[in-house]
Amino acid sequence: MEERISKYIEEHSSPESEVLHELYRKTYTSAVNPNMISGNIQGQVLGMLVSMSAPSKILEIGTYTGYSAISMALEMKQGSVLHTIEKNDELYELSCSFFKKAGVSDKIIMHTGDARDIIPTLDKDFDMIFIDGDKREYPEYLDLVLPHIKKGGFIIADNVLWDGKVCDLNTNDPMTLGIQKFNKLVKENSSLRQVILPLRDGLMLIRKC
Repeated sequence: MEERISKYIEEHSSPESEVLHELYRKTYTSAVNPNMISGNIQGQVLGMLVSMSAPSKILEIGTYTGYSAISMALEMKQGSVLHTIEKNDELYELSCSFFKKAGVSDKIIMHTGDARDIIPTLDKDFDMIFIDGDKREYPEYLDLVLPHIKKGGFIIADNVLWDGKVCDLNTNDPMTLGIQKFNKLVKENSSLRQVILPLRDGLMLIRKC
């Protein structure tokens, strides 16, 4: 997207909270691969979706430094819970410290480890699931989460365009192949409805019918 369009979108969208702004800056000064952070526009979209659907239980795969988790938790009603899973245990303290700063620690349960091992141990009946973990594992995530999402619930998957690489039919890149397989599995599943939004690196909204 053109820089001037991106700037216009930022200027005409609600600003991020002070805590999220601080987390964004902290991520860029102390974390590896800071471009992985959701950022304000995606955070606003996730928050809006939560506000509109009022989920009582959310599962997030891929916490990173906690920006998306906070964006969603801020819009969740009291008594709701968000389970978030992060493989990198070095990010645990940073994420938890900002959950506390944002005043959402009581809504978030953080799990550290491989999502493929953790998901089967969780309760079922999530209202919303946000997938933003290892792109190679997206097809496995889909198989694991489908039994855990309520009928009528939403799955949101990030990076489904993968910088346009999904259109490369001759790729050998495992990340790209993982996204391509995930997108194909969703398309071919008759129990799902889906649409891809060209937001940042592609955001797929999926509804379990």
